[in-house]
Amino acid sequence: MHGAMAPPVIPDSAKPTLVVANFNVHAGIDGWGRPFDVVAACRAIDADVLVLEETWTPHEGVGLAQQVAHAAGYRVVERVLAAGRRAGPHPNADHRWMRPLDWRGSSHAIYLDSERPLGRRVVRTERFQAAEQGQWGIAVLSRLPVAREEVVELGRLPRDRSQRAALLVEVDVAGRPLTVVGTHMSHLSYGSPVQFLQLNRLLDGRVGDGPAVLAGDMNLWGPPVTAFFRRWRRALRQRTWPAWRPHSQVDHILVRGPVDVRSAEVLPMSGSDHRPVRVRLSLDA
Repeated sequence: MHGAMAPPVIPDSAKPTLVVANFNVHAGIDGWGRPFDVVAACRAIDADVLVLEETWTPHEGVGLAQQVAHAAGYRVVERVLAAGRRAGPHPNADHRWMRPLDWRGSSHAIYLDSERPLGRRVVRTERFQAAEQGQWGIAVLSRLPVAREEVVELGRLPRDRSQRAALLVEVDVAGRPLTVVGTHMSHLSYGSPVQFLQLNRLLDGRVGDGPAVLAGDMNLWGPPVTAFFRRWRRALRQRTWPAWRPHSQVDHILVRGPVDVRSAEVLPMSGSDHRPVRVRLSLDA
């Protein structure tokens, strides 16, 4: 009786590859409200699939994700999570990214008030009144063909000022399907474990055993993230926040299924309080 033939070994050079990156753009401004060039930052990242958090779309004008897509040849899948206001440059701004540990309403750069009202002391400030109105959310941008897209709703935690959701986008990598999921999770102090468990359960039902990538600002460190997403593997382990002197990794890219990590890196500070992260992946047989 003859034994079963072993599957052919595919050399690494023949495996389809792509670059996936994640960047929380902080609505395109620093903590004082000073704008930075989000389009240039995303061009420099140069990913095939780019996941963005804290995107901003003014009530009048083109949103940041659409600007990046137009300039760099991406298709955009986007989800609004909250509405609010984006402040202009603070008159007392200095060389720092923001005034340290100052969360007074008069110092805010981003105000989210559509899901949970702000206090009177904040809304009466001149800074709030003069701020630009718009929408805040997440986006997945792809240069690869998109076969399917889906929004996975996670609802809102009582203390959160934003809805939460994940964007599921299936892309074609040289004829192979890959599921990319982008998200921006709530803070641990708001009760985010509830939504982590919810998302893990929902993704198990949608992703299956195929190759998949999960990227986003998780507002949580690596070990608990992998505890919540047990079938996923961390693609990189480096500090990402705060951008000017990182001491923690809250921006993650995870993989599951037949996906190999060829390289992984945290990129230099690009204007946000988060540093971009980028990985080169290959799809196994």
